[in-house]
Amino acid sequence: MSNQYKRILLKLSGESLMGEKQYGIDEKRVNEYATQIKEIAEMGIEIGIVIGGGNIFRGLSGTTQGVDRVKGDQMGMLATVINSLALSSALEKVGQKARVFTAINMFPIGEHYSKWKAIEAMQRGEIAIISCGTGNPFFTTDTGSALRGIEIEADVMLKGTRVDGIYTADPEKDPTAVKFDKISYDEIYTRGLKVMDLTATTLCKENHLPIIVFDMDTVGNLKKVMSGENIGTLVY
Repeated sequence: MSNQYKRILLKLSGESLMGEKQYGIDEKRVNEYATQIKEIAEMGIEIGIVIGGGNIFRGLSGTTQGVDRVKGDQMGMLATVINSLALSSALEKVGQKARVFTAINMFPIGEHYSKWKAIEAMQRGEIAIISCGTGNPFFTTDTGSALRGIEIEADVMLKGTRVDGIYTADPEKDPTAVKFDKISYDEIYTRGLKVMDLTATTLCKENHLPIIVFDMDTVGNLKKVMSGENIGTLVY
């Protein structure tokens, strides 16, 4: 079986790491993710990962409680580091080497990110977990993952979510919502669909990085996407 993709950037939301919990990290969910990621690494796929921090702290919601926006976003960046450490630990527990990179210098917690160091790690068969988003305030981790995906020359960006793709409306709220098999970046914009923020979508469009939005919480789905099964929605 030939893999469609040689190198991928996987984007995980912080919320998805909560699993059944209301806050923080659900060990069961993180271990499920680690097992699935190891499975596709064994297929010879090089993997970069970006994780959000919404399960611990969300910069934007902090500003409504009077936190300075820049400090709030920096708190969010630190939350992504905690998640990245948790995932790397879970990966190592199942026998998969992983390396945490930080966009902001945080020695010895993680290695200061550079494109070349991340690519070298992936070529050695390590999972490159890239934390702190872009390292700048006012950018989401979606933009961070678009940027890193382009930098590390990934063939595709996989966005693991709770839903199994992109719909005409929120399927959790609207039972008549219809799923797209594929959709162009422009259509996402004209329809005003909340897939990623505008900066992230524009970055992917301008640099021709396709996105697959799929349900990461169903065990086995990651491997199915990698094997070319038609699950999720392709954005091109």
